[in-house]
Amino acid sequence: MIPIVGLVVPAASKATPVAETPARLNYGGNTYQLERTWNRLNQQLDSLDTLLGPAPELDQSDNLKTPELPSNLMDANRPANEALSREDSLPDAPLSLPGLTGQKSKVKSVSLQQAISIAFRNNPELQIQRDRIAAQGATVASLSGAYWPTISVFADLEGFQNGGTTFSPYGNNSFGFGPLFAKDGQTPNFALTKNGDNVSNSSAGPFYVPAGGGLYANSNGVDSQAGLQLNYALVDFARTPRVRSADAKLQQFEQQYANQLRALQLEVSEAYYQLQLNEQLVRIRDAVVRTDLIVLEDTLNLKQAGLVPRVDLLRRNATLATDQEELIQALADRAVSRRALWTLLNLPANVVPSAGDAIRLAPAWPLSLEQSLLAAYNSNPELDAILATRRALALQQDEAAAQLLPKLSLFASIGGLASVERTFNISLLGDGCCGSTFLPLEQEAGYDWSVGLAFNWMIFNAGATANAVKALSLQEQAASQSYAATRNSIRLRLERAFLNHEASLAKLVSARRAVGASKEAFRDSTLRYKTGLTNEIDLSVTQTQLVNSLVNRLIATVDVNVTYAQLLRELLPMPLDPNSTVPTELTLEGFSLRELNQP
Repeated sequence: MIPIVGLVVPAASKATPVAETPARLNYGGNTYQLERTWNRLNQQLDSLDTLLGPAPELDQSDNLKTPELPSNLMDANRPANEALSREDSLPDAPLSLPGLTGQKSKVKSVSLQQAISIAFRNNPELQIQRDRIAAQGATVASLSGAYWPTISVFADLEGFQNGGTTFSPYGNNSFGFGPLFAKDGQTPNFALTKNGDNVSNSSAGPFYVPAGGGLYANSNGVDSQAGLQLNYALVDFARTPRVRSADAKLQQFEQQYANQLRALQLEVSEAYYQLQLNEQLVRIRDAVVRTDLIVLEDTLNLKQAGLVPRVDLLRRNATLATDQEELIQALADRAVSRRALWTLLNLPANVVPSAGDAIRLAPAWPLSLEQSLLAAYNSNPELDAILATRRALALQQDEAAAQLLPKLSLFASIGGLASVERTFNISLLGDGCCGSTFLPLEQEAGYDWSVGLAFNWMIFNAGATANAVKALSLQEQAASQSYAATRNSIRLRLERAFLNHEASLAKLVSARRAVGASKEAFRDSTLRYKTGLTNEIDLSVTQTQLVNSLVNRLIATVDVNVTYAQLLRELLPMPLDPNSTVPTELTLEGFSLRELNQP
């Protein structure tokens, strides 16, 4: 901060008006004005040295030392040793994490077509979409089962034991229930007969309970029942909209899958082209540094021979250092591009992809802008997915509204039952009671069946159904607006890609001319510099023009391929079925409008 304050304070003092005589520009043949200018320059350089740090010292040979490149960066930029095989491209387990193996990763070369094929097979996002389609297909099949009756088997087996006391504080012979409830000697009394003819004796009725009589007993046994039950919805107005809504949602997922295939091929293509670009930039920057070393050696020899000043050597050193920085950054960009492609391909942790294809110019786009737009809108999965969403929402409205309509169902069941019960540990209380209702061992078996209709009609639910229908209707309107926004976005993407594609082709022609002219200019400037006909500044400017023209030609070539892939993203036919083969040949060359379903 001290140098900054030192620069600001003189400036502020100069801003204050002072009544002085203006300085003269000519001091009459002395060097005072020149010395004052040099002093100001020295002050500014001292301030820069304080802020930025001193420049490196030159050694005896007047040559700057070349910095050593980071080992990790060089390891990440190792060349590919072989092509990527299918075994090496199989992804790691979804729930696994990489561990320390102590082994270097393997750099494998991969072609663009192979990269797209691997991405279609390995990409986790695409596999998620496949699973969603399979799950929704199972949902549609599950809901379709509502058109059929349900038949179920029921059965149960139960073991039990209980103990209980039966006690009555009053007798039951005063209610006029008849002789079965009369006590001994009461008229009419229960007669005991012998051989059905002669009255032998009389006794209390078998159901007579004396006052204060009771009984305690334990029981245990087994109960079981089994049977068939049938239920069938004869009339259900919500059933069909529910199934069709699920089917529309399945179509939405399928369209999204096709659109995701398009998007993935573009992502892989862009990542692959970016890797090709960065690999070529590494070669260009490396060639520039090698050229700098050759020119620096020539400059050093010329300086030692007294043919060029020391400032030329310093300039060449600065140029070399700058180009080395560009090379280091190009190496880092290539390493990052490899990792970006690795992420899209979901390769094993110990495999690093490298671009195996040479940069080849994409073929000419076969359609005009208007034809491209019409083809992009025709059977576009991104738009069709929104239409499927609207259909699903409309059918969900029908399903919600059907909750207020009547429902009629048929039900039927048939089954059998059996039980065994044993009574034991009988103890009488008072004069006893209830003996005729207890059996020492009771066995029971039987069956039952039933059939009938169930009718249900909701006539009031406080507006819940109406509000649900309204909510779904508003979502359907929002989907319509989403369709319009997506339609405009598709047009913008396609027009941008189309115009940039044409611009890249035009720029490529100019870049090729610039490369040819820059090469000749650099060759002439190098010869003129060696012979003393030009200075180092002209040589540096010519070299910079050559490097820029090489980079511009490379960028224009890659831009042609990238914009071609962007156009393909809007038109390339993709299957809706995850089990179908996905095309990996990314070209529309030779396609006619009829093949693109255009008139």
